[in-house]
Amino acid sequence: MDKATHTESSTEGFVEERVIYNGAEATISLGTWHGFKVARKWRRPKPYRIEALDETLRRTRTVHEAQLLHDSKEAGVPVPTVLLLSPEEGTLLLSYIDGERLREILDVSEPDERVSQCRQVGAMAGRLHATGIVHGDLTTSNMILGVDRRIFLIDFGLGSYSWESEDMGVDLLLMRRALNSTHYRIADECFRAFMEGYWEELGPD
Repeated sequence: MDKATHTESSTEGFVEERVIYNGAEATISLGTWHGFKVARKWRRPKPYRIEALDETLRRTRTVHEAQLLHDSKEAGVPVPTVLLLSPEEGTLLLSYIDGERLREILDVSEPDERVSQCRQVGAMAGRLHATGIVHGDLTTSNMILGVDRRIFLIDFGLGSYSWESEDMGVDLLLMRRALNSTHYRIADECFRAFMEGYWEELGPD
């Protein structure tokens, strides 16, 4: 992990303000931690699983996601910083990214701006793949346009390490499907810009 990452046994000091997402595996909350505005990702215990197995899964998946975030940042891809990793709790405290999800703003952006945004996302995907990282859920719901106009990738819960072209192709397919389903009016131009950014970063070979 990078120097900003701390591994501790608990998230003591975190004050929850509100829950922003309840998924099948995890709950995402906004709050504060020692004066920082943060997002907490907590993998909840699953009572239907054997307790020892549940603890192992929650611990390993939390550590795995933290490592993916660290390596993505090392690859030059803007992602939240892991401020605290608590494997025992199945919890990550992440830096809060102030901005809007690309899902909400892509359709209302000016044409030149949205082309630039999609090229930026494509370049980010290229950097991940060049490092052997697959995001696993590459959709505009998992991209935040920050106040500094950088796009951040979030939620690496389905991410993995792979050099298989089929696995990398899943990221591209998911992006294409997300554009077709959510941004169908501009899907073609956005995916074209995405792929231009991707190949400029990764190269056709």
